[in-house]
Amino acid sequence: MTHAIRFHQTGGPEVLVWEEVKPGKPGPGEARIRHTAVGLNFVDIYNRSGLYPTEVPSGLGSEGAGVVEEVGPGVSDLKPGDRVAYGNGPLGAYAEARLIPADRLLKLPDGIDDKTAAAMMLKGLTVQYLIRQTYRVKAGDTILLHAAAGGVGLILGQWAKHLGATVIGTVGSDEKAKLAKAHGCAHTVVYTREDFVKRVGEITEGKKVPVVYDSVGKDTFLKSLDCLAPLGVVALFGQSSGSVEPLNLGLLAQKGSLYVTRHGEGTVRGGAIRRGQDRGQPDLSAEGRGQGPRRSRRAQDHGIDGSPGVRLPHRRLRHLRGRPGDHAVDCRLSVCCLFEVTGAIDAQVPFDFGKSLIDFAQVVFSKANA
Repeated sequence: MTHAIRFHQTGGPEVLVWEEVKPGKPGPGEARIRHTAVGLNFVDIYNRSGLYPTEVPSGLGSEGAGVVEEVGPGVSDLKPGDRVAYGNGPLGAYAEARLIPADRLLKLPDGIDDKTAAAMMLKGLTVQYLIRQTYRVKAGDTILLHAAAGGVGLILGQWAKHLGATVIGTVGSDEKAKLAKAHGCAHTVVYTREDFVKRVGEITEGKKVPVVYDSVGKDTFLKSLDCLAPLGVVALFGQSSGSVEPLNLGLLAQKGSLYVTRHGEGTVRGGAIRRGQDRGQPDLSAEGRGQGPRRSRRAQDHGIDGSPGVRLPHRRLRHLRGRPGDHAVDCRLSVCCLFEVTGAIDAQVPFDFGKSLIDFAQVVFSKANA
């Protein structure tokens, strides 16, 4: 008997139900996996609430790790018993077992445990399309990163530093500032008491930055534009403080012929990043312009008929949305919080994106861009 957390109508955490499902046998190009760990991300709220339209009834979650139980016809690179992970699967990760397109699965090396894999995939893929496709970060760049102590921020800061960039990260507290500095940020701005536009100007000696990575949205967007050098780009990839108001494009001209791009989970889930610029997405980096591509929170209570508890984490994540500055959830010790399908846990997964994970990421993204 297999169970999953599903919803039959959009709404608050109360719409989530724990029910029996029958995954069935995998069809051509599919695999059936049994989950050992599942990522719990802020974007799941957007799906559950209907902000991101989802056909119901539906499963939830798009990131997980587990063991292959069976493969369908045409699948030759996986076999039963393989440890795998995914970060761009169709909705349905909140389940004990599921069917999934086999090309979304990546075999896990022995050095990466299931919990770490389930925690890093979606956020790692998000960072990849932000810093390698949307604006290709290079050595010598100075960039601005909002929510630098969040799940995506902790990876992006380290990866950008590895590439030779100087990262300015905004955070909501001194504690988060320490965390961000430990994970790649050369400078941090506690925006609850500092003006990040002014600080960016001071740090860059008036030159400003070529790119701002903004997952906050409403509360930061217009000021993010003020941080850009001429022809700079705001990569908007979230809206934890609310949706950005309609934009007068003339404002972009006034502020220096700026670019704005808005990414969504579909960029990852829909497979666009797997083909990268081979699909013809414009290169918005300085040298390429004109040449024509979460958050996690603790789940530590049961509450759905004996199921792994996700209603309380969803409530906590929902509350963060309306609180400026708290979009970067509590990430003490680089915690990436998730839940195991066998029961709710308070997981603390080190997220130091060191050499071993960078090597692993190269494997992930070589497949992603194949």
